[in-house]
Amino acid sequence: MINRKFLAPLLTGIMTVGLLAGCSANKANNAVNSEESSPTATAQAAEQVVNVYSARSYDVDALLYEKFTTETGIKVNIIDGKAEELIERLKREGESSQADLFLTVDGGVLNNAKQAGLLQPVTSDIIDQNVPKELRDPENEWIGLSTRARVIVYSKDRIKPEQLSTYEDLISPAWKGKILVRPSSSLYNQSLLSSFIELNGEAKAEEWSKGLVENLARTPEGNDRDQAKAIVAGVGDVALMNTYYVGLLLNSDDPEEVKVGQSVGVFFPNQETTGTHVNISGVGLTKNSKNKENALKLIEFLTGKEAQTMVTNENYEFPVNAAAELPELLKSWGTFKAQKIDFNTLGIHNAKAIEIMNKTGWK
Repeated sequence: MINRKFLAPLLTGIMTVGLLAGCSANKANNAVNSEESSPTATAQAAEQVVNVYSARSYDVDALLYEKFTTETGIKVNIIDGKAEELIERLKREGESSQADLFLTVDGGVLNNAKQAGLLQPVTSDIIDQNVPKELRDPENEWIGLSTRARVIVYSKDRIKPEQLSTYEDLISPAWKGKILVRPSSSLYNQSLLSSFIELNGEAKAEEWSKGLVENLARTPEGNDRDQAKAIVAGVGDVALMNTYYVGLLLNSDDPEEVKVGQSVGVFFPNQETTGTHVNISGVGLTKNSKNKENALKLIEFLTGKEAQTMVTNENYEFPVNAAAELPELLKSWGTFKAQKIDFNTLGIHNAKAIEIMNKTGWK
């Protein structure tokens, strides 16, 4: 990434030297030379930067930061890490922190940063126009950048879409030994269960977790891509996955991954009830930001139509800006009903969700 420096124009004082009668040409020249060698007023703007603590790392992100720097001259410095570690770092650094933005992929984590007093409200008419109210924190302490749906992915060879309906149905005897899912340590799964706690209460959430574990095809392992690969390998028939992983498989440079993507289908559950679980990728302005103006410019850029179109076309996430142009893959999935919950509740219920997972044997 290229560092840009803004140079103020060089101010040069110009002296008109009048030649007085009786003065020699040498004296006149000496006077001019004297004025030309005097100090001039110069100004050089400080390097423009914005420092981002990011728990989100996708190829499209780097492309967006480069584009932002090219357009604005503001360099984007990235500190990568796990969300929890970055939150603890912000706490330790306090007022001395150089972080301007905290970026992560879960509404619950964003709420944790907010509750820890690490963020401050964002005020921008541009952001308000780009991002609908339901995808922003009620106090604007975090802003949504993209969303991802956690759906049922199924084998096109062995399962018909009409066999699928709800998350709750996955614990019925018909799915015994057929379900694949990543470990309970996955924040995606923790937030999914947290959403059930919010919608249905702790008892129902525990019942679902217990039933899901009883119907698993294998001990939970791997990431979302691995669940799709296990479906194709015949280990299980259905998996809980984020939609964008299917897009990444279909557009992979690896022909084998493309085949995996082509062999599975996407089903949006609970369309007749509470809706499909959706989580958010978002950003917050840190409480001790030293480059607040630059940070706001970056958020405005990332939520703009062009950047949002890049996010959805390169990473197959759903944009928060309705003006973004969707790729054909997402269009082919059609519209769907999403859960209507406050994303902050995912953080509120996270500890209870983990407790339930441990209790029900979700490894």
